[in-house]
Amino acid sequence: MTRHIVQTTKMSWLLDPEEEMLGPVADGGTIIARTSPGCWGPMITPDYPSGHEVTHPVAVEGAEVGDAIALRIRGVNISSSATTSGTDVPLEGNFEGDPFVAKQCPGCGADNPSTYLSGTGPEAVRCRACDSPITPFQLENGYTMLFDSDRSMGVTVSAEVAEEIARSASAFSALPPESLQHSANLLAKADLPGVASVVRPMVGNIGSCPAVPIPSSHNAGDFGGFLVGAPHDYALTEEELSGRTDGHMDINGVTEGSVLIVPVKVQGGGIYIGDVHAMQGDGEIAGHTTDVSAEVTVDVNVLKGFAIDGPILLPRAGDVPPEARPLGAAEMRIATRLAQRGGFRLEEPCYPVAFVGSGATINEAADCALARIVEATGYDLGAVRNRCTIRGAVEIGRLPGVVTATVALPAAKLAEMGIWELVSEQYAGVE
Repeated sequence: MTRHIVQTTKMSWLLDPEEEMLGPVADGGTIIARTSPGCWGPMITPDYPSGHEVTHPVAVEGAEVGDAIALRIRGVNISSSATTSGTDVPLEGNFEGDPFVAKQCPGCGADNPSTYLSGTGPEAVRCRACDSPITPFQLENGYTMLFDSDRSMGVTVSAEVAEEIARSASAFSALPPESLQHSANLLAKADLPGVASVVRPMVGNIGSCPAVPIPSSHNAGDFGGFLVGAPHDYALTEEELSGRTDGHMDINGVTEGSVLIVPVKVQGGGIYIGDVHAMQGDGEIAGHTTDVSAEVTVDVNVLKGFAIDGPILLPRAGDVPPEARPLGAAEMRIATRLAQRGGFRLEEPCYPVAFVGSGATINEAADCALARIVEATGYDLGAVRNRCTIRGAVEIGRLPGVVTATVALPAAKLAEMGIWELVSEQYAGVE
């Protein structure tokens, strides 16, 4: 039965188009997703073949292959009171080919072994079959961050406080009852105490179900590349990887007040959400950041016949690169006078649209994003490069290979594409 509001209660590690989806939610309805931390918790939980735990995909009524779905992010509310993160080092002998997916016990050799917890620290996760410590990663330089009651500030703590948090790791993580991960807080890391940071929640992994089974952390061109020819059950070919939907973006502009347009590559779309970060600088240079549990509220609308290969972001007005922002009335008057003086026609007002691209490297990700602009607009590549340079920007979401290519497009072109209503609503009155 179609519902106007769907609250997610099931978690997934693998995005499989053959699995039954939750919902459906009505076109124009709302999904309320209760998410668990994205990276380090799943990374130290060998039981499951992914570096993320996300909400199970929700079908959207009327969404068919070749459509798109607009996700208006209405709220991102953090429930964790502490998190643990930092840079990683894979531990040889504890995985086969990919430490995020193909975790392996160094004692008995079991693949993705069932585990239990014993105490705190890096050896707390143990194989149920042979009792060997088993984590595929070592937290090289790590920190534990404590949040204030309003979730407005975070401060990294001392070793003593980190150990206290580790003893109640899951409670500080506020893991949803449906979560199956071990809380990263049990690692009790405190290599960077006393650093304060403003909380600015964003959603690192949000989108639609890929056309082929993909571990949720690998639904992107960079992480997904690890699956091509891999020596485990989740290996893909290059052609199969093109069925991804680039939901794992780690783009800090994907936050409350933004609009994300995602492709529909399977019947119903299959909207999933996870990997909320308390804050993240461009590039996520550490490889990981402050993963938290959260409640994310999104409104969904089907865009019939709007066939796209990857996500398109309409950031909040304040997050748009300066070069791409709509021109103010005074600026337009000056530009109009220049055009009239030269006897040529001024292009109508333009508005920002950010195309997501992914690939094995930043250059490949940028090429992917530019190709998606060419496909959506019909402009040639040279024109797209020029527009992105003088009326836009290319920004790094995540190293090694996710970017946004933002470009200001004329209202008539946006109407031709079928997204003028969304764009005009997002930037109404912005100068």
